[in-house]
Amino acid sequence: MNSSTQVKGIIFGLLAAAIWGGMYVVSDVVLQVIPPFTLLTMRLVLGILVLGGMAYFQREKIQNLTSRQVFQLIGIGILGFGISVGAQFVGTDESTAINGSLVTSASPAFILIFAALLLHEKLTPQRIAAVILATVGVIIIIDPSKADFGSETFRGNIALAIAAVTWGLYSILIRRVSATIDTLLVTLIAFCGGLLLTVPAAVVELQSRSLGQIDGGIILGVLYLGVVSTAGAMWLWNRAFALIDGSIASLTFFAQPLVGAVLSVILLHQEVQPSLLVGGILIAMGVLLSVYPVEKFAFRRPTTELPVK
Repeated sequence: MNSSTQVKGIIFGLLAAAIWGGMYVVSDVVLQVIPPFTLLTMRLVLGILVLGGMAYFQREKIQNLTSRQVFQLIGIGILGFGISVGAQFVGTDESTAINGSLVTSASPAFILIFAALLLHEKLTPQRIAAVILATVGVIIIIDPSKADFGSETFRGNIALAIAAVTWGLYSILIRRVSATIDTLLVTLIAFCGGLLLTVPAAVVELQSRSLGQIDGGIILGVLYLGVVSTAGAMWLWNRAFALIDGSIASLTFFAQPLVGAVLSVILLHQEVQPSLLVGGILIAMGVLLSVYPVEKFAFRRPTTELPVK
């Protein structure tokens, strides 16, 4: 893997995580009006419309897909967008934002494990240390003392844990299929697979929970979640895993809470806390540690030997 490909992969992953970092504020507002699986179905439909329009110009690539590849992608979509994102939405709806950030921050660790089990990527001490370092940075930013793991949030916390594990598995499966299939088609067909679960779930959901008052702000929120956070960010995330090792790409996930904290300072005029600076530095160090060999940071003692004539 050359350095330019590695840099592109990291940038794509960071962009996706940055978009998702700003997504939670919008999701919290929209979820008060639209139930979780109904909103997720809307997101996937919008994502299909956007990526489907782009895929129209690559019709020959779609025609070259085998039925086995299509079924693989549909299955991955059910796992990633039906189960994982669905569980995350349910967790966000029934738990707290702090809980969600803490529990889902475990996703990179699961990505690391699945990368070793399924792709036989080396589980080196350096990459393990990088994940631990970045995780500590996230914990410092989030402040676990504000989390609530009482009985009222129990169901939501379980859903968030399921989301963290399944997102790790989804990401690694995406890397596996991306070796032979274009990222645009991977993402598009996976969205269709997700609908197979979210549509029935939304139908059941709406029987016990009706839609709230939908105004212009809610419509804009749904469009942002569907076009930017789903079509755009999911393609970026999938592309990152197509370009670089899963254990490296996983660390870009930690940009989510960092971006969320920065946006709260910019948009909500919250005070810049020392924890934000310390946590951000640790996350950046974790990403750098995963990319560059330790030897590059090591001090090399100059040689004093005379040249041999």
